[in-house]
Amino acid sequence: MNDQTKAAKVRSAVGHPIIDADGHLVELGPILDDELLAYLEQAGGRELRDRYLAGMAKPFDTSTALADRSDPRVRAKWLAMPSWWGWQTRNVRDRATAHLPRLLYERLDEMGIDVTLLYPSTVLALLDLDDVELGAALARGANRWLAAQFRPYRDRIVVGGIVPMSNPKVAIAEMEYAVKELGLKTMVMTGYARRRLSGDQFRLDTFGLDSEYDYDPLWARCIELGVAPLSHSSHLHTRPSRSISNYVYNHVGALAASHESLAKSLFLGGVTRRFPTLRYGFLEGGVAWACSLYADLIGHWSKRNGANILELDPDRLDVTELMAYMERYGDDAVHSRLERIRQFFMRPAARPAMLDEFAPAKIGRPEDIRDLFVPNFYFGCEADDPLVAWAFADNVNPMGARLHAMMGSDISHWDVPDMTAPVADAYGLVERGLISEVDFREFTFLNAVRLHAGMNPGFFDGTVCERAAAEAMRSEEKK
Repeated sequence: MNDQTKAAKVRSAVGHPIIDADGHLVELGPILDDELLAYLEQAGGRELRDRYLAGMAKPFDTSTALADRSDPRVRAKWLAMPSWWGWQTRNVRDRATAHLPRLLYERLDEMGIDVTLLYPSTVLALLDLDDVELGAALARGANRWLAAQFRPYRDRIVVGGIVPMSNPKVAIAEMEYAVKELGLKTMVMTGYARRRLSGDQFRLDTFGLDSEYDYDPLWARCIELGVAPLSHSSHLHTRPSRSISNYVYNHVGALAASHESLAKSLFLGGVTRRFPTLRYGFLEGGVAWACSLYADLIGHWSKRNGANILELDPDRLDVTELMAYMERYGDDAVHSRLERIRQFFMRPAARPAMLDEFAPAKIGRPEDIRDLFVPNFYFGCEADDPLVAWAFADNVNPMGARLHAMMGSDISHWDVPDMTAPVADAYGLVERGLISEVDFREFTFLNAVRLHAGMNPGFFDGTVCERAAAEAMRSEEKK
């Protein structure tokens, strides 16, 4: 273990492995381009290859993504300012590490990390395509390349694949191929699918409420294959309030907004009720949004559950009694319109088909919300995010809940100027008294094990964390 970095010293001192739940590589463009084009031609002939070359879809490179903001289409379509200058340039060694698997593997001790769960960067842009056939082929080509690149390093680097979510059949097919043929164990999925409406309009399908397809077969297959579905999507380009000139404006809260939309859809759509063993991860958006959502769901249920909603039924209003108050306390404007006011309150109520909006989740008491939210959802957090402490604040979260926050280093991206900093930053939460050593173990080790080994007991087999993860899961089973 390299003793020259604080991260390495932290790892030596804590006495448990440190798992990076969300690291990143930056694909080498020239190599990736060749691999994708070769696979497209192999899978669909020159027609598919040329369709890709002629279209707008490309792996997303922040070095050249800015394009021409003076183009009239930017304002006409209100195109969000994208991520620009997102890769490290000052620290050349870190930049090289972002591209080269062998160098990353060599430096993990220096970073204080035992195992990193590593996800791609540029090919994530290929998941949001209207062309279902092309999107599926690109995902497969990318996954084949990723698996081959990192196969020699899988005792410490667990690389993740990508799964398009345009429809569940496509998602299942790619997941089965990635797991069974390529040996991948973790997969990033889009948090939404675009559904075209009229003209340029679209909506975001979040796979639970009001979905165009039944995604239950996909969740069932995730359980059978032992894969925890992970979202790494952002609302950067889709929020109505997006800016055409300021990336920071667009980026702040964009992942959290996407994750909240997805989590609400899955929960209120009853997915966690129907699949209680499914564990779902939300990467890089922090956990504060989830703490707020958890409390909000309980608050809304207490006022709008199947029984209490009837207290708001307009047809139950005693209009005669109400009008007595109008006559006694109303002013001249009220008195001159008493009959119109009476008729106003006598109108038949609008009545939705489903009065209990929590019915798909079968919520009968607030504890049901806790039991269908807390065990099922996991949250990737930046190492230096002080709001990680909220996840462990059982004196604040309703019913003493501790949410499953996981440390994601986010190495290779612009917000990590020093790859040796994340583990030290995470331990800074302990040094500042924001979380305890017990919380730190959950944040940097146990929650990642709970997520992935909870879905697949053999997830960490063959890694340097194999024994520690197995022991941790045995302890969990005894609780």
